[in-house]
Amino acid sequence: MTASRTARERVRAELIREITDIARRQLATEGAGGLSLRAVAREMGMVSSAIYRYFPSRDDLLTALIIDGYNALGEAVEQGEAAVARDDHLGRWLAACHAVRGWALAHPHEYALIYGSPVPGYQAPRATVEARVRDVTVLGRIVSDAWRDGALRPPSSEPPPELSADAAAVREVMPEVPDEMVWRSVTSWSTLYGWVSFEVFGQFNNTIDNREAAFDHAMRLAASTLGLAAVSSASTA
Repeated sequence: MTASRTARERVRAELIREITDIARRQLATEGAGGLSLRAVAREMGMVSSAIYRYFPSRDDLLTALIIDGYNALGEAVEQGEAAVARDDHLGRWLAACHAVRGWALAHPHEYALIYGSPVPGYQAPRATVEARVRDVTVLGRIVSDAWRDGALRPPSSEPPPELSADAAAVREVMPEVPDEMVWRSVTSWSTLYGWVSFEVFGQFNNTIDNREAAFDHAMRLAASTLGLAAVSSASTA
């Protein structure tokens, strides 16, 4: 009985993978708004009613794709940042930024799904939250670690008091960091994802040719907003 159930689970998992793979290809040709369970079923050679056993609605399929996208991006950022020495906060920041860009350029349609225009009529459920914060949790940890280690030296720029409540919400991914650093972090993250979105969506076409060097310089400028500095040879000796 257990073996039979396990076999059914494997078949179900394989069908779900096939459905989501076809749906990702649809994203490339039709966009998220054109995603269709019936079209997926036709490509699989299934009757449309059968696919509803796996995804009861288009929104359920969209949610699965969004969670997969956030998790894939989060994993790329985690792996890129983990390869850098823990005391090299600037290096960790740059590695995480380049991981975001690399994943987005390799998966532009999935990036558009999670960071592009909202899909009309779709509202992401709370089930997406855990995956959605994987990448920013890494970015927040870099700031928290640098703050704890006394490695942040930004110029003073106190935020207005009316932003305190919003800062408290963001601070979930960077405990103990003061409001000023929370807003510097949000500004730097906006620079990161704004730059990547411009590149993925073609806003730099016919304007910036050396994209990788320009991106690296922009992320170093964003790092200066955070007050991140390179690890000196003296500090690592």
